Amino acid sequence: MGSEGERAPAPAPAPAPGDPRALRRDCQHRIFVNRSLALEKIKCFGFDMDYTLAMYKSPDYEELAFALLLEHLVSIGYPHEILAYKYDPTFPTRGLVFDALYGNLLKVDSHGNLLVCAHGFRFLKGAEILHYYPNKFIQRDDMKRFHILNTLFNLTEAHLYACLVDFFTNCSRYVNCDTGYKHGNLFMSFRSMFQDVREAMDSVHLSGCLKEKTLENLEKYVVKDPRVPLLLSRMKEVGKVFLATNSDYNYTDAIMSYLFDFSDGDKQAETPQRPWRSYFDLIVVDTRKPLFFAEGTVLRQVNTDTGKLRIGTYTGPLQHCAVYSGGSSDVVCDLLGVKGKDILYMGDHIFGDILKSKKRQGWRTFLVVPELARELQVWTEKSELFEELRSLDLFLAELYQHLDSGSSERPDISSIKRRIQKVTHEMDMCYGKMGSLFRCGSRQTLFANQLMRYADLYAASFINFLYYPFSYLFRAPPVLMAHESTVEHGRLDVGEAGTALAPWLAQHGHPGQQVGGRGLRSRRAEESQHQQPDAGGVLCPLSPPPPFQVAGVRRDSSGEEEDDGEA
Repeated sequence: MGSEGERAPAPAPAPAPGDPRALRRDCQHRIFVNRSLALEKIKCFGFDMDYTLAMYKSPDYEELAFALLLEHLVSIGYPHEILAYKYDPTFPTRGLVFDALYGNLLKVDSHGNLLVCAHGFRFLKGAEILHYYPNKFIQRDDMKRFHILNTLFNLTEAHLYACLVDFFTNCSRYVNCDTGYKHGNLFMSFRSMFQDVREAMDSVHLSGCLKEKTLENLEKYVVKDPRVPLLLSRMKEVGKVFLATNSDYNYTDAIMSYLFDFSDGDKQAETPQRPWRSYFDLIVVDTRKPLFFAEGTVLRQVNTDTGKLRIGTYTGPLQHCAVYSGGSSDVVCDLLGVKGKDILYMGDHIFGDILKSKKRQGWRTFLVVPELARELQVWTEKSELFEELRSLDLFLAELYQHLDSGSSERPDISSIKRRIQKVTHEMDMCYGKMGSLFRCGSRQTLFANQLMRYADLYAASFINFLYYPFSYLFRAPPVLMAHESTVEHGRLDVGEAGTALAPWLAQHGHPGQQVGGRGLRSRRAEESQHQQPDAGGVLCPLSPPPPFQVAGVRRDSSGEEEDDGEA
């Protein structure tokens, strides 16, 4: 609820007839494109389970995991007082970096430049940051010191680091040091704290206590969506479908049985009730990703009656509804009779699922980003903040417009810089205490860079494929360099474009009749929506750059061209 007197944002006006925005899918249903992909060329759809097929309810699931982590730390000697901490879903975000030397949580860009720095729950500023990081920069290659927290399971881990640092910093029994805490003759470094938390994470996941608590109350912790069986049955009509999960068979069977069981008469279910294994051509558990995408492990068959593994390496052909354990991505290709680019693999883990499958096997990749729903909400509802930032940039441009290297005048821009910082901070706080998953002001985060680099497609949920035909061509927007996005060049106006395209239209028909239903678009109108002026008075994009307009056909993130550019 907003504060008293605060006005709710006015609803965006409906696009006028002929406006290309009217042809776009609802933003919550859209799939976003980094690299062009022709869906009709995909012969095999692969899935991870945790946080992909099986979405865990937030923050209930994180609260459960956080409580179990605290209990484990107390059991190995940590003070009982830490049990008073509760998980705060507004604090952590994915993609943070934990500095095991100084105990700080960092938000960085792809080059290692610091965007945000927190010690416990206290956010450091100016001189404090320079004390630890003189160049406001970290060497991300130092993997022993800097640890990236990229997964959804890492959210509780990130919050736990902040809680522990907060507790020991403010506890009178401990003496604060740059690299840890002293208590009498004992010294606890941030590195040892990191190791303890990592061991607690392993214990909670590997011992099975988190899984047991989850299975005791599936309705509380797992999202059940009747559209999942419908989408998988449609995928199986056009290609092969496989499941590759790090979870063991017993847990996988329990979760998947719950997800596909609508025998209670759920009227929303649109497919006949049948066993969950029948939706897949291949099921592999205990995959140990990312090792699965390299040399892998021994492939064994699972006895689905007992959950135990059969003795020996499995060397036979693919069996219907059979379940396997271990193996590798090469084994998956062999059993299914497909090659790398025939496969579209969907997962939530930027490293274990997406990066490794892309770099080592050439699989096409789809990253599940549940946070995208909230990101899109803020992006659309807080447009006045982005507009204010644009106005401030315009004001800066005007101050410098008539100055050159011979000018002695130095405009006072201190108040504008302070206002830009304030607006940027206000924008960040709309997303949470650590800001957006993808950016800090106009600067992209490390996570955003990895997503753009390794995920061909991404969306809040894989279920968004329901809203696209399997003949769909996802076309990526061009990545513009600074000189391309800020320097205008001549172009045809709408009337001229229509005249020039007359022969093409006569032969091919109106673009609105093509797959995807996109038509012509004025690039100038696109630029006015997507670009912001920089301090030099030229245009630069704050949001993703506008699409090219080639031969009058729009190339956008949903992609509407005859060829996807792939061999």
